[in-house]
This record gives sequence, C-alpha cells and structure tokens, in this order.
Amino acid sequence: MDFEFSQEQELLRKTVRQFVDDEILPHIAEWDATGGFDQSLWKRLADLGLMGVCIPEKYGGSGMDYNALAIVCEELERGDTAFRTAVSVHTGLNSMTLLQWGSEQQKQQFLVPQAKGEKIGAFGLTEPGAGSDVAALSTTAVRDGDDYILNGQKTWISLCDVADHFIVFAYTDKAKKHNGISAFIVERTREGFSSKAIKGKYGIRSGNTGELFFDDVRIPAENRLGEEGEGFKIAMASLDNGRFTVAAGACGLIMACLEESVKYCHSRSTFGKPIGEHQLVQQMIANMEAGFQMSRLLVYRAGEMKNKGLRNTRETSMAKWQACDFANKAADDAVQIHGAYGYSDEYPVARFLRNSKAPVIYEGTREIHTIMQAEYVLGKREDKKLNRMLPKWPFGE
Repeated sequence: MDFEFSQEQELLRKTVRQFVDDEILPHIAEWDATGGFDQSLWKRLADLGLMGVCIPEKYGGSGMDYNALAIVCEELERGDTAFRTAVSVHTGLNSMTLLQWGSEQQKQQFLVPQAKGEKIGAFGLTEPGAGSDVAALSTTAVRDGDDYILNGQKTWISLCDVADHFIVFAYTDKAKKHNGISAFIVERTREGFSSKAIKGKYGIRSGNTGELFFDDVRIPAENRLGEEGEGFKIAMASLDNGRFTVAAGACGLIMACLEESVKYCHSRSTFGKPIGEHQLVQQMIANMEAGFQMSRLLVYRAGEMKNKGLRNTRETSMAKWQACDFANKAADDAVQIHGAYGYSDEYPVARFLRNSKAPVIYEGTREIHTIMQAEYVLGKREDKKLNRMLPKWPFGE
C-alpha cells in the first residue's frame, strides 16, 4: 500500500487550489446569492486540462489516473459544491460512461470534444416519479426505422441549460422492467428537446439544475449507448463513477469547514479565552478532522480499485455514504462554532450547510447506501465483472 500522492498529483492539487483561490472564492458569495456563475470559467477549467483529467490522451484528455479526478473534485468543492457538481456530471457521469460503454465512433464524436472542454456533457436518469426506484421511470424510446422516438421528462438534472450532450435513459421495452431500459446520447440541438431551470433551491444555488423535456425527439440508432436493454447496467456503472466524485467532493467540503472553523476559533474569544480552547469546540474540530481523514481513505481506495480495473461498487458506495454524512455533520458543526454569525451570509459556513444536504440525497440516498452495505455483509448482494469495464491506468497498458 502506498499512501503518498505522486509529484504529478501534488502539482495538480496545487493548481486546482490556486484556481479556486483566484477564480472562485472571491466571487462565490455573489454567485450563490444571484444563482449563477461566470460561464467563462468553463474555458479556464478546460485550459487547465481539468474537464478530462482522467480521460486518455488519445481521446482528448489529460491521461491522469482516476484519483486525479478525486483531487480535482475535492479541491473544487472546497470552493463551492456547484463546481464539483459540474465536473462530477460532465466527467464522472457522462465522459467516463462514454469511455466505458461507447463505441469508437461515439468516443470520437462525443467524448473527444468533452474531454477537451469544447462541449459539455450531462446525465439524465431521475424523473418526477423515479429517483431511487429507477425501474419506475416513464420516458420511452420507440424504434422507428433507423431512429428512436424519445418522449418523456427528466428532473433534477445538473447542467440542464448549459450541456451540449446528455446521456438519457428510457424504456425500449417496459414489459422487461430493468432489462427493458436503454441508454441514448441526446444532443441539445435535436428538435423537440427543451430544458427549464429549477429556481429556489435550498443549496448549490450557483449551479444550474432543472428539467429536460423530450417531445417526439428523433435519435439515430447509432446514438444508442450499448445494446438495447443494457441501460440499467450502464446507469449503475455510471453511478459508481458519479458517487466516487461526490465522495471526493465531500472531503473538500469538510476541508473548507475545518479551514473556516479553525480561523474563527483563533479570532473569537469567550469567557476570557479563544473559543478553540473550549473542550466542546475542540470536540467538533476533532470530529471534523476524523471525518476528513476517514473519508479520504475510503475515496482514494475506491480510486485505486478503478486504476486496477476492478469493480468498486461496494467500496464507492461506502465512500459516498460516509463522506457525505461526515460533510453534512461537519457543516452543521461549523455553523455551531460560528454561533449566531454562522446563521448569516457574513461567513461561508451557512452556505456549506445548505450545500451539504443535497449530496446526502442524490446518487443514492444514505438510506439506499445503508441497505446496500447491509446486503453485502449479509451475502445478499454480489458484484460481478461487467462485460465492459473502465480501462486500467496507466492507459494503454
């Protein structure tokens, strides 16, 4: 076991941290208040090679390992959850899915421009009546000659108004339930496609989230990802990658909570001494640090399994569940440490708390992950090798 980051990984961390300090932190309070951010950040992320950090160079990416993606997500969420979410969806849920399941033609057409940051990718699984219960989705794709006709609706879709390409899941044969779901690559420019942002979110306010609508959208058969009926399998494999990035981002949020809380502990005094000298405040700081260290170990273990080409559903589920719970508790404690000031926008910890709640819900609620982990232990769940796996790292070996 090697717990050291490579020189390349350390340089990447410093690069992303500097980007966050220079480009995000000076503006995030305003962006969070107004519900948007400077869209030119996409180009600056692309110029740093962060939009395809773990995608092979032959497909336009930086060719770094999967833990490099974790580093990017951890540092971006230290700035704000919205930016980690954007990379999670673009790289983790979309581009890595294309890398794992796409044909060579699909990789050249869709993955290459996404890895370069020339196009933005997103992911459409959740519906008004289908969240944790994927089989309850109602979107359909009916074969019509060389095309499919897509009808339905998706909701809570990140990057709904800005993405160029979406991976969308629909029933091609509802009678087969899970085995009747298929996956499609849908371009925004398709006739009958529309999107609408959701306003008034509790957290992650600067991120674009909303609904997708498909009204007789004609999709060429060559845009089907994998075979008919493989959609559920593709969705679950995609979530392994998405959950990995969410867990990594949660580490970054804990880091942000620690940084702000330690700073406040040194500047605020009560009862004649700095609040950091009060034992119950120290307990909250210690719990944040414990959560950060444990979460990081779980995340980078899952990343190393990805590097080796191994199934990591169990390990990634544990990382996502625990890291997001730790982050939610760290944010709550950060507000408590700041007292009444923590309840205002004068300090960023209120934003941390608002942002920390969504990751406990999306990409598998804490309840879903609890059940999954119990089923693994009880021998009721077992992960088998997929017919298509993510390529091992280093790529090309």
